[in-house]
Amino acid sequence: MDQPDGKQGGGEQAFEEQTSAAPARFFAYPSADGVALFGREWGDPAAPLPVVLLSGLTRNSRDYEALAQALVADVSHPTRVVAFDYRGRGGSGHAPYTTYTPIQEAQDILAGLAVLGISRAVLAGTSRGGLVMFVLAILRPDLFAGAIFNDIGPVVEVAGILRIGSYVGAPLRASWPEAVADLKATQGFMFPALSDAEWERFARQIHGDAGGKPCLSYDPALGEAFKAIDPGKPLPDLWPGFDALAQVPAMVVRGALSDVLSAKTVADMAARHPGLVIHEVAEQGHAPLLWDAPAQQAIIAFIRSVS
Repeated sequence: MDQPDGKQGGGEQAFEEQTSAAPARFFAYPSADGVALFGREWGDPAAPLPVVLLSGLTRNSRDYEALAQALVADVSHPTRVVAFDYRGRGGSGHAPYTTYTPIQEAQDILAGLAVLGISRAVLAGTSRGGLVMFVLAILRPDLFAGAIFNDIGPVVEVAGILRIGSYVGAPLRASWPEAVADLKATQGFMFPALSDAEWERFARQIHGDAGGKPCLSYDPALGEAFKAIDPGKPLPDLWPGFDALAQVPAMVVRGALSDVLSAKTVADMAARHPGLVIHEVAEQGHAPLLWDAPAQQAIIAFIRSVS
């Protein structure tokens, strides 16, 4: 499928379809304000209950390749998996940075779901994706057949947000070995068990490739949004979004080393949502990569229970 028109953040090679058991299908659609938006789809488009994957702040649909492959691998359970690139990320067009907000991103997702003919799904969100889910829960609680939060909850630890903000928008160095080394230097304490090969996999997953050189897969102006964060002021109350899902089966995945989602917040979520499924990923912080079989199996089991 042709790539969407519009300025792309990841370089022209960043979204080439990769050889896999179930190659992704690309789709594109316009936002209400005319931004060209992009996404990927795997599996059986006729499956009755789609799984919709929402990525982190600077990330995109490529982040979910491993999980999507695991979800569609079992042919006895046909599954449709959809992942979106927010505006200014991945293959989607750039826009004024003031529109890079969870509210606008939720509206863009609703437009995409309408184009795809999806009115009900299991939604899974990593980090920023979970914040978008809280907005969607207020706007369209009927959309949710199930909810999975990957290292995000209604209380977001300020220290983790400021750490993320310290590198959003920073330029990458010129070579892949340097980009891999920088990623390990800044996030190594969050992922102490990754091998050298896995660090390279991680770097190539989150960065684009432009002529053999690493490049950002998002609009660097995204960093402007962090300049308004005042660590002395409380973050918005997100509990209403979570409480709107009180009757919806829910799961939370937490990285044991996370500085964004605390164990206390997970306990508070469980107290307010009896039946909450909790899975912790050892030796990973924010946010779990969802490459490992135990995390994938836990997520698949939850989705099967909802289906």
